[in-house]
Amino acid sequence: MPPEPALPAARRTVSPLDHHIEAVTGHDIDTLWDFRDRGVLDEPHAHLVDRHRELATAQTGVTFYLRLLNRLSSGEFHVDDALFTRIDRTVDQLEEAADARDAAVRAVLAALEPIEAAAAPDAKQLSTDDQAALLAIAGGAKLYEHLLTGRMSVTTASGTRIPHAKLMRLEDAGLVVRDRGHPVHAGQPVTLTDAGRAALFAARRIPATRAPKVPAPPGTSPSTPAQRR
Repeated sequence: MPPEPALPAARRTVSPLDHHIEAVTGHDIDTLWDFRDRGVLDEPHAHLVDRHRELATAQTGVTFYLRLLNRLSSGEFHVDDALFTRIDRTVDQLEEAADARDAAVRAVLAALEPIEAAAAPDAKQLSTDDQAALLAIAGGAKLYEHLLTGRMSVTTASGTRIPHAKLMRLEDAGLVVRDRGHPVHAGQPVTLTDAGRAALFAARRIPATRAPKVPAPPGTSPSTPAQRR
């Protein structure tokens, strides 16, 4: 009898709560995972994504053992005691995987509660330019002072330069903070605050719902405008 296939690595698979998460956050799952890797998310959303990754792994386990059970019962293998033993073992493994999946679902729902509760207040509006600056700073940034000219500007890991005046405005708004323990000529690290992460995340939300399409009157094509009476 061939060996059991190896359990596949966790990836962005569909979980039972994907639609719920996307409706609450306004972002699709791939975007949330990307924001988590880039350090853009505030603590509640980062915690949610971590729990969702665990759920994705648990869901992959359930899918794996379901497919294995289907293969074992497909008639591909000779029916003997060894097959019965393997089926029994796979059923036990599927039950354990389902229990782990259910526990992960509960953890995701618990992580969603504070985000849903905080969804009511309106986030501070950010200009497109401010969004770009905060997103660049999220990837790593330092404030430098030019030794000859004395001019200061922020250089980000992506190579973007942010004027000192914009940094001061973002800092006054509580969206970024710099480590003043480092000398400016050597580079002061600049990072997003929790408020900055929340504002950036809210500004980049996509609408969770769209306006319903009005059906065309009977006998008209979608491209034909309705006649006024």
